[in-house]
Amino acid sequence: MRRPFPTSHVRTTQNANLAAACSFWLLGLVVLASNSVTGQNNLSSEARGAALALQLRTQKPAEPVATTGFLRQRNPDGKWHPRVPLQFEVRLLGDSWQSIYRVLGGDDKPIEVLVVTHHESGPNIYEYWGGGVSGSGDTRRMTLQGDAAAIPFAGSEFWLTDLGLEFLYWPGQNLIGNQMRKGRACHILESIYPNPSMGAYARVRSWVDVEHCGILRAEAYDQNKRLVKEFNIGSFKKISGKWQLKSMEIRNDRTDALTRLEFDLEIEDKPQGQDKAD
Repeated sequence: MRRPFPTSHVRTTQNANLAAACSFWLLGLVVLASNSVTGQNNLSSEARGAALALQLRTQKPAEPVATTGFLRQRNPDGKWHPRVPLQFEVRLLGDSWQSIYRVLGGDDKPIEVLVVTHHESGPNIYEYWGGGVSGSGDTRRMTLQGDAAAIPFAGSEFWLTDLGLEFLYWPGQNLIGNQMRKGRACHILESIYPNPSMGAYARVRSWVDVEHCGILRAEAYDQNKRLVKEFNIGSFKKISGKWQLKSMEIRNDRTDALTRLEFDLEIEDKPQGQDKAD
């Protein structure tokens, strides 16, 4: 049995950060500070949307995170491929942080690696090694930004930009309403990109948990307002003071192909005001 990385403890005052681990979309259940500007009803929907997007994309993880899991893919005909081992890690680097995804081969060595570097005051940088990895000098390494990173990760339905939550950096952000999802009250954030590249997303609508500010669902649309992909957080619950997130998936609405990330991610809450463990 593959042994998971040790999980880290996170302070309740920062409401833990499955938003950081949720760069795994891993994207958004362990969360942001509760002092949110979305509750200020005197602001316009554009101002509240821009503030929420800023909050989501700039919240730095409280501590490093490391876990293991599996990547599973389902063909349009409904056939599942064998699951592939995956490692996920968050590294803290001063005023920036990295989300690292490693797809492992049969010898447990990485065969594809994605490093998303998040900056508090700048765009994401995507470094991608595909088709076999031999080290930092590998000629197959690509450094990408913006729409150029809208390419599949490990042949899956997840684009590099999906894993980097690139839509939160778009100029158009609107808070358009509220709705229940998975039994949770959610804000609906609509992100609009005015000049997308051919085949890239033009609009993303996401459901953001009101209490925890984590993304539970997202829908991506093209320039013709047609649904392209759906993202969903799978099962999550709080047991004995720990948030447990088991899966998340993305489905191609045009082909019905689906990619699922399965993992064992546990983040422990602590009583408010208590210092984190040494």
